[in-house]
Amino acid sequence: QVQLVESGGGLVQAGGSLRLSCAASGRPLTYVTGWFRQAPGKEREFVALISWSGELTRYSDSVKGRFTISRDNAKKTVYLEQNSLKPEDTAVYYCAAGTRLATTNTAYDYWGQGTQVTVSL
Repeated sequence: QVQLVESGGGLVQAGGSLRLSCAASGRPLTYVTGWFRQAPGKEREFVALISWSGELTRYSDSVKGRFTISRDNAKKTVYLEQNSLKPEDTAVYYCAAGTRLATTNTAYDYWGQGTQVTVSL
């Protein structure tokens, strides 16, 4: 089993920055880690993913160039650096662990509880 805990969300003005963290515990496995988000009334959508080695990353078009995903395997933590935040980035952000480089949420086996990001005008 793998447990994931997100942190770092909060309220920020448009144009601001946040850094989300996803800390993993449990038995160590070479997982792909993804970030997803869900806004009220909308489906959960893919944001970014990173391979176990950190060499491969993918981003949704809506965050490319503004968000950066990274990981520190010694700390069992994955980060999502969010810059130039927009009101439309407002959502609950979830991290997830899986075994495939996939952008669909059904491909991930373990999920955190989520952290709220709110971007005001």
